[in-house]
Amino acid sequence: MRFILNVIWLVLCGLWMAIGYAVAGLICCVLIVTIPFGIASFRVASYALWPFGRTTVERRDAGAGSLLGNVIWFVFAGWWLALGHIVTGIALCVTIIGIPLGIANFKLIPVSLMPLGREIVPSDRPFATR
Repeated sequence: MRFILNVIWLVLCGLWMAIGYAVAGLICCVLIVTIPFGIASFRVASYALWPFGRTTVERRDAGAGSLLGNVIWFVFAGWWLALGHIVTGIALCVTIIGIPLGIANFKLIPVSLMPLGREIVPSDRPFATR
């Protein structure tokens, strides 16, 4: 079932959202100071491309630097990506088949707003990294 949902997700919205994260990551990597944001954006792009069967957990070793980085990320890129998830989620929830995909889109909003200090893990082992 995860495979079928991931394929439908990829066709309907996953590819476009991953491209948005990749563009944000490229822009961040061009500016040398923001390379950590670019790396986080590429991680979230892979998650946005194939989300079913994976989840995010908070990293225990993330400190004040990730909080400050998340504030900067929110101002420059996070709210644009979250807006994309909101619009896509609403569009997917219009159809009955798209409701699970729309809900998955809404679950990606917190990760798009604050990607630093989070880790993507398989959903059968969400506490393996803690």
